[in-house]
Amino acid sequence: MEYLPTDYIRFGDNKKTVVFLDQTLLPNRVEWKETANRTEMYEAIRALKVRGAPAIGIFAGYCMAVLSGAYQTQNVHEAMTLFKTDAAYLNSSRPTAVNLSWALKRMEKVFAGALRQGLDAAKARAAEEAERIHEEDIAMCRSIAEYGLTLLHDGDGLLTHCNAGPLATSRYGTQLGPVLLGTERGLTFHMYVDETRPLLQGARLTSWELYNAGIDTTLICDNMAGLCMKEGKIQAVLVGTDRVAANGDTANKIGTSSVAVLANYYHIPFYVLCPASTFDGATATGEDIVIEERNPDEIREMHYREPMAPKGVKCYNPAFDVTDHSLITAFITDRGIVRPPFDTNLRHYFS
Repeated sequence: MEYLPTDYIRFGDNKKTVVFLDQTLLPNRVEWKETANRTEMYEAIRALKVRGAPAIGIFAGYCMAVLSGAYQTQNVHEAMTLFKTDAAYLNSSRPTAVNLSWALKRMEKVFAGALRQGLDAAKARAAEEAERIHEEDIAMCRSIAEYGLTLLHDGDGLLTHCNAGPLATSRYGTQLGPVLLGTERGLTFHMYVDETRPLLQGARLTSWELYNAGIDTTLICDNMAGLCMKEGKIQAVLVGTDRVAANGDTANKIGTSSVAVLANYYHIPFYVLCPASTFDGATATGEDIVIEERNPDEIREMHYREPMAPKGVKCYNPAFDVTDHSLITAFITDRGIVRPPFDTNLRHYFS
């Protein structure tokens, strides 16, 4: 492979900066960024330089360790106030991604607990916790890959939407975990990758990961998925998710729900692959999930040399949609495979 699948996010020298691969420049440029500035950290999340629910959580952990490591005050109450302010600021960058708030709350709890031993102890503990979040994600991705592989067969044609591979998580990724692990073990898969308009995460990222891993990969426009299913090219759909409600309704990149409807019509298994941290028991249904609406120019202008729509035309650009739980065959998680009824079985796995 041409990429480092465990190292897209890491500490810089002496843990004073966070280093990350700028995903917005792929596939044509592989460019690393390094920062200790909270505005740049916020922008990295908001502008999707770092994206993918687990990766955002990993990045948030490193960011809070770097930011708190630079605190100059020796007053523990002031340090805690600074920490909460920084965490709230970063959390506002992507409100839909539950892993962001999950990681920030975890870092805040650890920092607050260690402050009893003084600020230096809290700084050190925050750095340790950031690395632990990353290590745990690597282990979770491996577990998801193992469970997912039990549902796939040698020679399967698999459809993906958006990106939840190593770039969006760590090591094997969630969505691509079974594919990468199975390939390591000698299985063959035929991957069909939705381009995923308007940001083209499938075209720019998923196809880049799979192609560099030596896997048979075919890129398709989003509106070609139905035909591929009808022609028998697809035996299963693999997607990730940014948030799962208590009843199993699932928020993921815009277009996911359309793929789920098509898969249901053609009787093709639709699998959502995600870690336990993505389940949000406090959100009852998908109706309660806030959908981020993004800049209309992403539709009109992004990735074009000149605008591809009339100037001034209105655009609707939601970042996510919610797939109804009735369209999901199973959740493939690090703790096991969860099947319907989700309102009871999800509580069983994640209570």
